[in-house]
Amino acid sequence: MQDKTLYRADSLAVESVLSTNKVLKNTYMPLGMTLLFSALTAGLSIAMNLSHGVGLVLSLVGFGLLFVVNKMADSSKGLLAIFAFTGVMGAAIGPMLNYYLSMPQGPALVMQALGGTAIVFFGLSAYALTTRKDFSYMGGFLMVGLLVAVVAAIANIFLNIPALSLTISAAIVMIMSGLILFDTSRIINGGETNYIRATVGLYLSIYNLFIHLLHLLTALGGDD
Repeated sequence: MQDKTLYRADSLAVESVLSTNKVLKNTYMPLGMTLLFSALTAGLSIAMNLSHGVGLVLSLVGFGLLFVVNKMADSSKGLLAIFAFTGVMGAAIGPMLNYYLSMPQGPALVMQALGGTAIVFFGLSAYALTTRKDFSYMGGFLMVGLLVAVVAAIANIFLNIPALSLTISAAIVMIMSGLILFDTSRIINGGETNYIRATVGLYLSIYNLFIHLLHLLTALGGDD
């Protein structure tokens, strides 16, 4: 009887690992593809020299598409919705990238931000995958921190305080890093089994991490 219980427990453990690996595979594959697609649409946006106003409109469209993605997450149309969302978000970042690329050290700063984002993402993902720790306890803290950062960012539109802007970017870099750990941990431990939602969560963390890391690097380099 005990042997049967142990066998059943081992079988469930193996099934859980296989299920987790499937979700991880189904998340990382579309994540990589959507990041490449975003890079393509960002490049087109840069080549077309879209204005910041158009970039803002595209960001709002992307925000709307985010609701569409969540609504279609349980259907086969969810994958198409992801590409529509990430494509628009990539195009939306084009005007901002044009601004940074026009600076004397702009291209180098953009590459440094890309490299830094990749290092942070792969490093934290590897840590979560290796240790298999449960970081779900961070969820409430991260959401509160993100809400405070968003409110501060809106306030700074009117206040226009450079030091506050840097503080907000530093905070968002830390929050996005925490969310990468949180989201990866949820996939590993079975808290997130929908690869569409998992992909979007990680994509948004990488997207915002890159933007605010670029801002910080530019400011520290004295070009902002």
